Amino acid sequence: QVLLEESGGGSVQAGGSLRLSCVMSPTYNKYYVAWFRQAPGKEREGVAIMNADGTTRYADPVKGRFIISEDYAKYTTYLDMNSLKPEDTGMYYCAAELNRASMNPDDFGYWGQGTQVTVSL
Repeated sequence: QVLLEESGGGSVQAGGSLRLSCVMSPTYNKYYVAWFRQAPGKEREGVAIMNADGTTRYADPVKGRFIISEDYAKYTTYLDMNSLKPEDTGMYYCAAELNRASMNPDDFGYWGQGTQVTVSL
């Protein structure tokens, strides 16, 4: 059983920055960890993924603005969000999966409860 807990959400003006954190319960295994977001009335979409080998991928809308990173010793994955836009507003979730995963939410079996990000003009 893997537990995930997000933090760091909040309200910010457009152009601002936030850092989200996702703490995983201690594990010897190396998981794929991804960040997803969901706006009201929209489907959950992938934002960024940290593959088990340390490589990263980003969704096109956030490339060049968001950075996913990890501190493996702290079992924590971060999402640094810069140059935020109102369209970045939504509930942000982190998810983990031991096996191969893409930025498809169906690939992930472990989810946190989410943290809200609101970006205003």
